[in-house]
Amino acid sequence: MSILDMFDLSGKIAVVTGGYGHLGKAMSIALKEARAKVFVAGRNREKFLDVLSGTDIEFVQMDILKTDNIRAAFSLIGSKYGKIDILINNAVNLEWGDAFMDDEIWEKGVDGVLSSVFRCIREVVKFMKNGGSIVNISSMYGLVSPDFRIYKGFEKYANPPHYGAAKAGVIQLTKYYAVRLAPSIRVNCISPGPFPSKEVQRSKGFIENLKSKVPLKRIGTPDEIKGAVLFLASDASSFVTGHNLVVDGGWTIW
Repeated sequence: MSILDMFDLSGKIAVVTGGYGHLGKAMSIALKEARAKVFVAGRNREKFLDVLSGTDIEFVQMDILKTDNIRAAFSLIGSKYGKIDILINNAVNLEWGDAFMDDEIWEKGVDGVLSSVFRCIREVVKFMKNGGSIVNISSMYGLVSPDFRIYKGFEKYANPPHYGAAKAGVIQLTKYYAVRLAPSIRVNCISPGPFPSKEVQRSKGFIENLKSKVPLKRIGTPDEIKGAVLFLASDASSFVTGHNLVVDGGWTIW
């Protein structure tokens, strides 16, 4: 098999949760450019149309907090195509909070970052009878603590504890299911580093703080996540499972 054939997703059915977001859009387009049939799963059809209309990517309604809704979305796709080959668990749902948030905010955050990944894996494997690839999206803050020095004066951007704790759980969940679903289904993880949204990028001072922590001395752009997603979704990584691919410009080196 040639190297180009390894990355070719022709005939594959792919689902990207939260696939119209800042990084989700790039992930969805990467799979489409590799010739997969791509579905973006999310709650907001209007936002999907604003971001991805005209791309031949389809929308499927899904609320990652609700098992019945997840099950219905996968069933809709699986019944039409007879399979699902690729799942990118990218969506999150949480309310921002401080270091001493109340129980309700903590529990909702863990549910919307970690438990949602569990629910999606549990439901999608029913449609991966002939094998498949699951890619979970974690974070650099699933690996290291935030350096709160860079948030001085920019406290509203400070990463909350339920996010990092849940993202660390996503990495462990990846390893668990990589073993449990082997040999037919591969399960891997990506931990993006500093990829601040356009809104956050308006704060030039904070962006300079982020850059100071990155060995490559810059923030990431959404297109720079595309290669990692395509690698783990495709046959180019056919002997890779249980791996956490860190895409952070070197942030977690130190």
